[in-house]
Amino acid sequence: MAPPNSSSPLRILLSPKSLPEVQALLKNDTKIAVELFNSQEQNPGVQFDAALISRDVTSTSTKQKIIPATQAFYDLLLGTSDLRWVQIHSAGADRQIYLDLMKRGVMVTGSSGVNAPIVMQNALAGILMLARHFPKMLKAQSQRQWDSLINYPLPPDLCGQTAVVIGRGPIGTEICRALEVFGVNTISVGFHSSLKERHPKDVGAHHISDLNQILPKAQWLILACPLSPETRNLINRDVLSLLPREAHLINIARGEIVCEPDLIEALNHQQLAGAYLDVFACEPLDVASPLWSMDNVIVTPHSAGHSLGNENRVLHLFVENLRALMQGEKLKNQIALDA
Repeated sequence: MAPPNSSSPLRILLSPKSLPEVQALLKNDTKIAVELFNSQEQNPGVQFDAALISRDVTSTSTKQKIIPATQAFYDLLLGTSDLRWVQIHSAGADRQIYLDLMKRGVMVTGSSGVNAPIVMQNALAGILMLARHFPKMLKAQSQRQWDSLINYPLPPDLCGQTAVVIGRGPIGTEICRALEVFGVNTISVGFHSSLKERHPKDVGAHHISDLNQILPKAQWLILACPLSPETRNLINRDVLSLLPREAHLINIARGEIVCEPDLIEALNHQQLAGAYLDVFACEPLDVASPLWSMDNVIVTPHSAGHSLGNENRVLHLFVENLRALMQGEKLKNQIALDA
């Protein structure tokens, strides 16, 4: 992207929360000329060149349910004809607003890697809770029952088990590293064509086309890949049937990657031992969903990436990309519009 006209400052739309934080980061930078717009003080049709969609902008909004404050920010984005670049707080750009902006030629940059350690911790927490039968013990606690694990078939040791991790980005890589500390054998699965040419194929990295051959080895199937035409409904009845009955599913990626009715059927028929789900095909998860009340399922409200430290890291990435923009350099984490 060519640098902006140096004769006029770059106009940037920010939330009331992020504006003073960005201002503080730019305080001593005399090479960047910007004009910062507080989103709450703007009217539809205001013109600006760039915007930061920070976590407080999307807040509790989901792809299916958008709260009024988020929609007001989106309306400002859609109402300007001068917008060239938007930095978003998430790694993925599958919200409709991002797709609409990219179709208009607006460059969208994500925050891949920023929240990888935090998401890894959430995935690991879910794995450890399921491996050590915490859902069973927490249920007993809620009923004030002293119900020891010795009363049931004991949980197998995590060490020596196998985890198949779909997604070889920062999150998938962090998860593999963490699990290896516990002695878990990890098999990472990616989508790049170069993985088809790797020999031998038992080195732990496989192409997605090998998935059906790998799944029978897995005690853990962990989803850490973006939502795309290739991954939508990737995990369906046929795929789930290849997993051993003692296997668990961990989804900290996107809900639409899993065919939810097929997953519910597999859990109901004990074709899977359990699941940790942070994301769902439709969010918020419907109160009528059976997933809420399954003893072997942990449900969290799309919170795996939430962390105070992430907010600061996104701000620093935004300023780093802003400097690159002003110098006519390539911005980090540019997101391509899927065909």
